[in-house]
Amino acid sequence: MSTSDLKLDLINRITQLKEARIVEEIQKLLDFELDQNEYTLTDSQKERIAEGREEYKKKAYLAEDEANQDIEEWLKEK
Repeated sequence: MSTSDLKLDLINRITQLKEARIVEEIQKLLDFELDQNEYTLTDSQKERIAEGREEYKKKAYLAEDEANQDIEEWLKEK
């Protein structure tokens, strides 16, 4: 499917949406993607990034395989 076809398909699907919330989410995504300005983080976002960096430095994280294994075990318990 070409880019033009994808755009037309999206336009048609968006016009059929009944929930304003979904249209607003699409608008936020487009605004974010098309915005050429620098994204400004909140203080709490900056703090969380700093925490994540510290965890990374201390190797306090799970590798993808370990995380997937933990998820599989958790799902089996349910």
